[in-house]
Amino acid sequence: MKPFTDSPEVMTIKEWKQCCSHSVDAIRDIYRRLIKGLDKHDPAWISYASEELITAQINQLAEWQAAGKTPQDFPLWGVPFAVKDNIDVAGFETTAACPAFGYQPKDDATVVAKLKAAGAIVVGKTNLDQFATGLVGTRSPYGAVPNTFDARYVSGGSSSGSASVVARGLVPFALGTDTAGSGRVPAGFNNIVGLKPTKGWLSAKGVVPACRLNDTVSVFALSVDDAALVAGIAGGFDAEDAYSRRNPFTAPARFSHRPRLAVPEHPEFFGDELSKTAFAKSLARLNALGVECVPIDFTPFRQLAEQLYAGAWVAERTVAVGDTLARFPDAMDPTVRGIVEGGKRFSACDAWQAEYTRAALAREINDILAGFDALVVPTSPTIRTLDEMAQEPVRYNSQFGTYTNFTNLADLSALALPGDFRSDGLPAGITLIAPAWHDAALADFGRRWQQALGLPAGATSTIPSAGPAVAPQGFVRLAVVGAHLRGQPLNHQLTTRNAVFVEETTTDARYQLFALANTTPPKPGLARSEQGKPITVELWDVPLARFGELVAEVPAPLGIGSLTLCDGREVKGFICEPYALADATDITQWGGWKAWLARHHSA
Repeated sequence: MKPFTDSPEVMTIKEWKQCCSHSVDAIRDIYRRLIKGLDKHDPAWISYASEELITAQINQLAEWQAAGKTPQDFPLWGVPFAVKDNIDVAGFETTAACPAFGYQPKDDATVVAKLKAAGAIVVGKTNLDQFATGLVGTRSPYGAVPNTFDARYVSGGSSSGSASVVARGLVPFALGTDTAGSGRVPAGFNNIVGLKPTKGWLSAKGVVPACRLNDTVSVFALSVDDAALVAGIAGGFDAEDAYSRRNPFTAPARFSHRPRLAVPEHPEFFGDELSKTAFAKSLARLNALGVECVPIDFTPFRQLAEQLYAGAWVAERTVAVGDTLARFPDAMDPTVRGIVEGGKRFSACDAWQAEYTRAALAREINDILAGFDALVVPTSPTIRTLDEMAQEPVRYNSQFGTYTNFTNLADLSALALPGDFRSDGLPAGITLIAPAWHDAALADFGRRWQQALGLPAGATSTIPSAGPAVAPQGFVRLAVVGAHLRGQPLNHQLTTRNAVFVEETTTDARYQLFALANTTPPKPGLARSEQGKPITVELWDVPLARFGELVAEVPAPLGIGSLTLCDGREVKGFICEPYALADATDITQWGGWKAWLARHHSA
């Protein structure tokens, strides 16, 4: 089947920014054409930005320019995005796909305000399963959102509209929410990236709650680079959100050199052989990339996933939308109403017991994952047609959540990625799941996976390209030159602090290397000199919160300063005080510590 609509010319965030960097008048013309090209009958949208709202956002860019700012000062300058309609945007009605519930917010949600402050422009609000209750994309009075590859199939939900507009290249990124998989299942069904951040990283202020203890704002994009960029801008502690959290900056920036991934020992596909085969192909691809996939007992994950709707946790949804249920029961989708009403049968005692069960299973799950870089699962075990979903709306929805429902209950981070396609041409994505605050490591591996996959993103013909390797937020890129190198006696001071190796490179030509006298273990000293030469160094990303511990262990005459690399980059690195060089041996000619050790010991 042909995709739902023909794909327009697709641009990444970087390309959008370049396109909008010429003049404000050019931006106005771009947006006139963009808004004119949006199909007003497209069920992925609930509302569109008016001409006045677009003009006001572009005028803000003009004001910044008049104040002396340039497009380079704004990482999302002129970039359009869409917002799921349970997230407030000033000037738009927030409906959560229930018109009777609709209200006019005075302010933007925190995440929207941050993205606008980075130069991005909201072009519309997107459709969803009502009150974000569902993984299907069909429970909305604004219509079901069809799959972008085959309109007979569901798009996935609840963030159906956001996934659809990104998959078709209408916008380069969109915001969704993810409580039980709503930011991952639609990504898997539409061949895009769905970033489900650690709970509390992105503020929920201005977001209609579904289950406040488990709600997260999510990001859809065609590439991992774009999703990670957006999350980094939108994230951060918000004192006005009671569930916002500060990143401790202790987690690693990357997986280990040979990643070790857990995989369900007997994955469930509910008889869907096409999805089963597609997942097997993705596992084989992971193995070919040098990943070790280790089968694990998936029982505790499955048991925790079942808690979300079969237990007292569903009462959180009753609390969130109880007023609408009481005042406008007929305005609610029948399936959604049945789920929300079901929360009334649980007592406070049931709720506490559910929390005890959750905590015990979450501890078991995190203990299991402690031995791995991440867990890899099918994003969904199966997919269904719109007709099938109408016949079994609850059972099939539950199947979609097999590999997603437990994630927030166990306080895990997740990244849904495009995977090998099914033989019928439908997407079948994979999801990587890791402990809280491992978002940077997931994104780093996701970039490499997407580059190796080499498939067009979404329902477009665009093949995402990986951006340059940069130090992610919350990490210090450190150049080591001697005893901290891989295989050397002090390397453990890095690895035990979750520092990860990035690359081997050299300094520029203005450094000398010396073998210091009377040091245990033997150590070199690096000094700036116009008579130097390039010296081999290793770059490591050290979690920010652990960097001070490392510095405290550096003995005189060594210290941490700034080094210039051969390509002009400036990084932190080991340097030596000049007084210690008087009785040191100049070993610059060897070009590096390991080379000198090898020649020294073979002499």
